[in-house]
Amino acid sequence: MTINLFQTPQYRELIQEHIEKTIGYLFTKNQEFAVACEIKHVTFNPELPPSIQETFQETVLFILSGYTYESAKLEDGYFSFEAGFGSENFGSTVTLPLLAIKQLFVGDHPIVFNLAHPLDKEKSLNKSSMEALLNNPENKKLLKKKKP
Repeated sequence: MTINLFQTPQYRELIQEHIEKTIGYLFTKNQEFAVACEIKHVTFNPELPPSIQETFQETVLFILSGYTYESAKLEDGYFSFEAGFGSENFGSTVTLPLLAIKQLFVGDHPIVFNLAHPLDKEKSLNKSSMEALLNNPENKKLLKKKKP
């Protein structure tokens, strides 16, 4: 079985730290930016009306400028900001795991590319201990092959 290098815990940790430090750097330089992320990992508080949610594609680009930029913050592996949506400018706090950010842009320049997927909390909590054991290639060496 080939290991997907971009879904390993080591890569996830590396790219999450890279995203967090890059956003932190942009904050220190007071630089507005944009994030492209997977909408399925984004939460809105309060929840957006269905008429607005239906306009989103699988990947959405959020441009952080003005008040949205000023409200943005990093906290415990998550990125959040306040934004207005739709013609009514429906206000909501957007929160997403850092690993849901697929690209980070300054102007037209993509400065971060992320190939890791956020871990699905339910999926990771329901994973059997044998699956967890077998996901580590080092552990596979320890298991003996069954003879028929």
